[in-house]
Amino acid sequence: MIYSTATVPVNPEGEAPLTRAQIWQGLVLKARDARLFLPPKLCTRCDVVEESATHIVREATIAGDDLREIISFEPEHKVTFFQAAGPREGAIINELFEDEAGALQLRFYCYTGLRGKKPFGPEEQAEQAQFDSDQGYKAALLSTLKRTRELLAEGKL
Repeated sequence: MIYSTATVPVNPEGEAPLTRAQIWQGLVLKARDARLFLPPKLCTRCDVVEESATHIVREATIAGDDLREIISFEPEHKVTFFQAAGPREGAIINELFEDEAGALQLRFYCYTGLRGKKPFGPEEQAEQAQFDSDQGYKAALLSTLKRTRELLAEGKL
């Protein structure tokens, strides 16, 4: 199994401040269309195929893998991506919270496994190392915040 976590401040010094509502809009938009947030050509398809007041189901192709995810929303708090089909199984969570000083933070955490692979085997170990690397989920959080600021500045959020 793979467990990874990363936390970044939403409003580091020198960046245009984002409110909880604004970053929430960015997280929802990312859930609905990952193509707007991922590097070009990494996500080639992202379609919402089911929708309710509490969740969406999306089908996407990311890094060549076809995925089906059930994405639940706890408004202005948490987005949970349940891996229904694709190479991974488990959950990936993006959570907004205030730290002890009251500063808004964005946390990623996941508990996943690779379908059809040996638990804690070489494939899962490689994925764990990637998630925990400088180019892993901490970089994805920073990229999400950057893209949210860009979309806000462009009047698209």
